Amino acid sequence: MLVQRIGNTPLVRLCHVLDGVVPASVEVWAKLEWFNPGGSVKDRAAWSIIRDAEQSGHLRPGMRLLDSSSGNTGIAYGMIAASRGHRITLCLPANANRERKKILRAYGVEVIETDPLEGSDGAIRKARALVAEHPDQYLYLDQYSNDANWRAHYETTGPEIWRDTGGRVTHWVSALGTSGTFMGTSRRLKEYDPRITCVSVQPDSPFHGLEGLKHMESAIVPRIYDATLADRDLGAPTEASIALMRRLAREEGLLVGVSAGAALWGAIEVARALDEGVVVTLFPDSGERYLSEEHLWP
Repeated sequence: MLVQRIGNTPLVRLCHVLDGVVPASVEVWAKLEWFNPGGSVKDRAAWSIIRDAEQSGHLRPGMRLLDSSSGNTGIAYGMIAASRGHRITLCLPANANRERKKILRAYGVEVIETDPLEGSDGAIRKARALVAEHPDQYLYLDQYSNDANWRAHYETTGPEIWRDTGGRVTHWVSALGTSGTFMGTSRRLKEYDPRITCVSVQPDSPFHGLEGLKHMESAIVPRIYDATLADRDLGAPTEASIALMRRLAREEGLLVGVSAGAALWGAIEVARALDEGVVVTLFPDSGERYLSEEHLWP
């Protein structure tokens, strides 16, 4: 089955991009999530959420799946729904890039575009309005409030990091979108070793260019988000994150998306202050989904 290929993504050590910045005694590793079949970390949460809907009996015959997304979760939903015979409607900001819209339509997703000025919050509000108007037609998956989101990472991402570092991980750094990746992975790693430092990364201002990430103070805060779980929270600047995204392609051979640049910025901030340690971060998707955004690739 296709869903059996989700997870167990590569963990690679970064080298050149850290030269002269991070002490040689500190290791920085990144989990490459575009190796999932749907091309992003969101395959994990999407499968967990859809599987939960199937097993709970909430998904009745004739109902359509419904959610909001800035792109990657929607693509993961589309892939999994197509493979399992479900119909799905997705609320998506109208300014989502061409690649994402084309992939969604290829999977047969019904796309409802929302006000680009409202971003992901506008898509959330539209999805909530649809399910309120047609409660028997839609099953609202609500990735921002669904505990199956963070449980996916508690059950898979955390154990994979612990296994692949041989239990040596000392610091975990993750960017915040729905927050499911950070929440679930942090909870599991803290169970393995309470001394592991868990660091969240979000945009440093409400007006940012880090697609897929949330500035929690100014956004609709996901119900699954628990700020107390982070030992530290860092604010990533947009331009510095984009610069690191470009450097990863040119210096490490890793073509990543914008949120990976923010995650790396956070990992470097943590690692440069250490004398020794094993810092692990996660790169959510590939840069191939951003190539039409010419301002990112001068």
